[in-house]
Amino acid sequence: MSDGFLMEVCVDSVESAINAERGGAGRIELCCSLLEGGLTPSTGHYTQQLCSSLTCITLVLVCSGLLQVVKESVRIPVYVMIRPRAGDFLYSDWEVEVMKRDIEQMKIHRADGLVFGALTEDGRIDTELCMELLAASRPLPVTFHRAFDMVHDPAVALEALISLGFERILTSGCDCSALEGLPVIKRLVEQAKDRIVIMPGGGITERNLQRILEASGSQEFHCSARSSKDSTMKFRNSNVSMGGSLSIPEYAVKVADVTKVRTLNAIAKNIL
Repeated sequence: MSDGFLMEVCVDSVESAINAERGGAGRIELCCSLLEGGLTPSTGHYTQQLCSSLTCITLVLVCSGLLQVVKESVRIPVYVMIRPRAGDFLYSDWEVEVMKRDIEQMKIHRADGLVFGALTEDGRIDTELCMELLAASRPLPVTFHRAFDMVHDPAVALEALISLGFERILTSGCDCSALEGLPVIKRLVEQAKDRIVIMPGGGITERNLQRILEASGSQEFHCSARSSKDSTMKFRNSNVSMGGSLSIPEYAVKVADVTKVRTLNAIAKNIL
């Protein structure tokens, strides 16, 4: 932590990771599919077999090695997202097995920390599953991600996560953004009393960071600080899209913006 605060930037590419470090980020959250809230990024090539009471299937996962290349390219800590799919945080037995195997791979490929979360069907912390995943993660520190924003009772959930041994909670205050959830974030910081880090995240920009930090009392914050970067493709087929109807433009990519990261860094330094 530098100058009394820490800025974490979520990234889904090597370029974004490098830009985040250049701009002054203190930590990276590495994931893929930021448009879906962030999913587990790639590590390499490995095989895993998933079995139910009736059958077994073997998955050969051939990945691009995002974690390895990011670790080779930056010096700041890299915390890796463990989230097997988009959607809710109630996981099947097969999905849990995937998460455990992914944790193994991230540890092998030198992740500095992990980020995950799991809930029960009634919106409470899945303490049993979290204990299993935390045991698999040791000795790495772990952040409980924004599954926290879907809990039934934030105050009760906070105490559960402290008891489990999570290092921090990433939260928008159970609202659509950290700004809207500011009253809840402030209450969480007060309740935590330095037993766990409360890290605001969700819609944080240079326009609202000062208000969020001053009102919440948080010492860490989470942002993406991204800008759109135009593709260098000369030939473009405008009739085809690789995603669904809500996909991003085919010939543009979102990357962490060094200038935005530096601006957020400067704002936080001025406040804290």
